[in-house]
Amino acid sequence: MIGIEESRQGNWIIVLSFIMAIMLTALPLPEWAVNWRPSWVAIVLIYWCMAVPDRVGILVAWFLGLLLDVQQSTVLGQNALGLTLIAFFTINSYQRMRAYPLLQQAVLIGFYLLFYELIMLWVAGYLGKGTRDWTYWMPAFTSMLLWPWLFIILRDLRRKYNIS
Repeated sequence: MIGIEESRQGNWIIVLSFIMAIMLTALPLPEWAVNWRPSWVAIVLIYWCMAVPDRVGILVAWFLGLLLDVQQSTVLGQNALGLTLIAFFTINSYQRMRAYPLLQQAVLIGFYLLFYELIMLWVAGYLGKGTRDWTYWMPAFTSMLLWPWLFIILRDLRRKYNIS
């Protein structure tokens, strides 16, 4: 049985990983690289929804989405909607996703993030701020490429701090 102190420590690791993801999202990039920025918060959320779906779920995704909306000055609820749907899909399929090899997980996560980007584009288009640049879709691709390394780092942290 996990003690209260171990549970709190695990919660702090999860919270710190989300803080780091939000900081990486806010990190300034050169103009040419802005559209290539990985969806840090989304892939960290997917990992924790896969690893501990009873602790990180739809409510956490909604809250993170609202934080991203405030950080990025987007319509309040835009990122919240996208991250909530990603968390829903991940929690509904986490047992299958865990069984997949890392490369197959990366491809599936790429599709999840394409769906996330489609939701963001849909809301922006509804507001008259749509884009026609093909690099709009690149965060899904770069996130897919980073998934194996992020998975290994977060898995090792989860094991080290006995988060379950």
